[in-house]
Amino acid sequence: MHAITIPEPGGPEALVWAEVPDPVLAEGEVLVEVAASAVNRADLLQRQGYYDPPRGASPYPGLECSGRIAALGPGVAGWSVGDEVCALLSGGGYAEKVAVPAGQLLPLPEGVDAVTAAGLPEVACTVWSNVFMIAHLRPGDTLLVHGGASGIGTMAIQLAKAAGARVAVTAGSAEKLERCRELGADILINYHEQDFVQELRRATDGAGADVILDIIGAKYLDRNVKALAVNGRLAIIGLQGGIKGELNLNALLSKRGAVTATSLRARPEAEKASIVAAVREHVWPLVAAGRVRPVVDRTVPMRDAAEAHRAMEAGGHVGKILLVP
Repeated sequence: MHAITIPEPGGPEALVWAEVPDPVLAEGEVLVEVAASAVNRADLLQRQGYYDPPRGASPYPGLECSGRIAALGPGVAGWSVGDEVCALLSGGGYAEKVAVPAGQLLPLPEGVDAVTAAGLPEVACTVWSNVFMIAHLRPGDTLLVHGGASGIGTMAIQLAKAAGARVAVTAGSAEKLERCRELGADILINYHEQDFVQELRRATDGAGADVILDIIGAKYLDRNVKALAVNGRLAIIGLQGGIKGELNLNALLSKRGAVTATSLRARPEAEKASIVAAVREHVWPLVAAGRVRPVVDRTVPMRDAAEAHRAMEAGGHVGKILLVP
């Protein structure tokens, strides 16, 4: 088969479309012929040499895919050759074929085609596990989403609105904020021109956010704590703004707040399977009903993955960038 390889870490030009051995199925895995994959920030970090795959995972980038089951490994039940699926991966999505633990498979949601579905598993699993399973967003809560126009952000807006929450977002342009508004965002904050703490307090009569979904990390840590409501929960899922920040524990105590930080890729297989099962139960019906939809910015040939990485680094996209073999 062919896959995107990374012979040496570097810029987008480090991504090389090459012939590689087919995956070998282990116990409990299925072979998926890839219809599409999607670009995630973690892929850019892996390309740069900062985010190695977990032990035993495919060395190729790609944390999600869609496609058709081509073969079943030993001990797999409940799936058949020919089934159309999408999948959460630990790596290997930038390829023509990938081995996937059966517990990380999802059927294609009703009404979503095989290519578009590639943009769902990573964002759905990330948002559901952090916003709902860990931070326990409830109807009537206010959710603040940093990077509202990203793949994660566009999914978080829709799931939170479906759950009856109020949604505030930050984004870097009026155009991106308008797209967030179209998806249901209630409070729109341009982080280039406005202070998100002040704007959020103004919009919530001083209360703040019950849950914050943060992709920035250290740069926003102090302001995120200030933006929390009493009993608020801050969920950190990205480090675009650095890895070390100072936490004012007195401010956190005064809010009776909680801070969590999680990474989906490195979780044990059983935990991923549990999250995937929850997404299938809670998110897939919303997709089938049209209340939540994948947001796709563009589709790029997989062999031109460097172009897709440049587009993500440029930051002008809204939603997911997909790759097709």
